Order: sequence, then structure tokens, then C-alpha cells
Amino acid sequence: MTQSRLDPRDPFVVDTRPLGRQPGSMRTVNRIVNVSEAFATPMASIPEGAEIELDLRLEAVMEGVLVTGTVRGRMAAECSRCLDPLSDDLEANYQELFRYESDEGEGVDGEDADEEEEDYYLEGDLLDLEPVVRDAVVLALPLSPLCGPDCPGLCSECGVKLAEAGPDHGHGERIDPRWEALRNLAEDPGER
Repeated sequence: MTQSRLDPRDPFVVDTRPLGRQPGSMRTVNRIVNVSEAFATPMASIPEGAEIELDLRLEAVMEGVLVTGTVRGRMAAECSRCLDPLSDDLEANYQELFRYESDEGEGVDGEDADEEEEDYYLEGDLLDLEPVVRDAVVLALPLSPLCGPDCPGLCSECGVKLAEAGPDHGHGERIDPRWEALRNLAEDPGER
């Protein structure tokens, strides 16, 4: 298994050497990072190039380094009802264990192999936070952002914003022509 070496200059890469691999040691880190690729869902995102703030607490434990953190940034979105652009602060918390690389060539089989593939590992003394931060941000983004809780949305007939159209907005009585015969029966039931 070949591993790529992490670039220690990458803002998402954290050096854990100050912890010394001594269980119980702890260190805090605060960074401002520019997002190289947008963290996005279909209607909301932290745009490419946006700044996010990372507050981290690194704790050495027997298995590796436990990273607990908060990411803060400004999301851009559009209202899911009226499609107006909106912007709001976003905060997401995360906690992940980065395991030490195992020196033994132990074979892992079955269920343990699946669990091991989902784990994060240190590369030497470096850990890469980008996938953890991306997952936390994407899960915190709203699936259906709203410009306000009482947003009426768009008119289903003409597409005008109902908030701007006013209470007298309407399109008259539109009846499906396939139901016209039933409407005639309801208006004059005695003739048939």
C-alpha cells in the first residue's frame, strides 16, 4: 500500500509532533483556511476561495490522535421557495480519531477490513483534516434553505414571487377540460 506524503504547508495538514505521542497530552490550534474547492450541496455551499476558521483540540490517545473541532464560515445559498440568493453564518462541529500507522503487517479480514477502510490514519506525524472538515460542513449545510420561515415562494402558474405579487394575485378559475362534463352536471343536475 503506497501512501502519498502530505504537504506540511497545506493549511488543512496539522503536525502532531508537539503532542509527542504521549497519551493525555493536548494542544489547541486555530487557523484561517481558504477553501480550494467549494463544499456544496445542490442549494447551499461554502464557495471556492472562501475563508473558514478552524478551532481544533488535538489529544494524544493510545490509538492515535483525537481531533475535536469547530469550523465556522459564511455559506452562500438560494431560497428553496423563491430562489432569492441568501448568505448566512455556518458552524459545524466534528470529532475524529486519526490512528497511528501500524508497523506490523497484520492481515485484516472480513468485517474488520471494512471498518479499517473507514478510519483515518496519520502519515508520519501529519494528519489531513480536509476530508473531515468537508464532511462536517456538507452535513451542516441546509438541504432546503429559506430566506425566511414565512416565505410564500413562487406562483405555480406564472412564476412571480408571491411576496411581491400581493394578495389579489390570481389567474381566474382554471378548470381542466377533462372535468368540464362533471362541472356541467353539478351546475344543472335535473336535466340529465
